[in-house]
Amino acid sequence: MSWYTYIIQCRDGTFYTGITNNLKRRICEHNSGEGCRYTRCRYPVKLIHSEKYLTRAKALKREAHIKALPRNKKSVLASD
Repeated sequence: MSWYTYIIQCRDGTFYTGITNNLKRRICEHNSGEGCRYTRCRYPVKLIHSEKYLTRAKALKREAHIKALPRNKKSVLASD
């Protein structure tokens, strides 16, 4: 099973970073208001970056790294 670390941009322009093992389903959840608390009032969202990992642990580690980045560095990831 593959795991994904992803960044979405919310309707208000903010970024949210998370992990999932089903990227398409998770983006649909965020866009239907069933995602995490942060995105429930900020949808629709747009997927701007994703990375695939073989283990959940690696995806979690990358998520923590991305969350620690300043906004401008997250924007750079989105443009890659």
